[in-house]
Amino acid sequence: MPKVLIVDDAKLMRTIIKNSLKDLNEFTFLEAENGNDAIDVYKVTKPDLVTMDITMDFKNGVEAATEIKGLDPDANIIMVTAMGQEKMLKECIALGVKDFIVKPFDKERIVAAVKNALNL
Repeated sequence: MPKVLIVDDAKLMRTIIKNSLKDLNEFTFLEAENGNDAIDVYKVTKPDLVTMDITMDFKNGVEAATEIKGLDPDANIIMVTAMGQEKMLKECIALGVKDFIVKPFDKERIVAAVKNALNL
């Protein structure tokens, strides 16, 4: 069963992503509310996919994704962004993230990004 780590400082956003994926496949969902926690959870669980919010306290999503990619260059990461964060998105592309989901969420877009990242 694929493991998906959902990283967002807002519980509502984590729940929306989780609920969007429930019909797609049998997943084990893991959660983290900031970049530091995301790195810790990644090290222990080695999830198949990470959805990573960009704007968070303690360590932002770009910093956390960079650190995770340093630990595991093959990590599947989808960045979650609000409009107006194009500069950070360019950094993420250079880092090798799989895709982007833009808030407000569209369920079909979330599903498509996850299917693509996991080759489902």
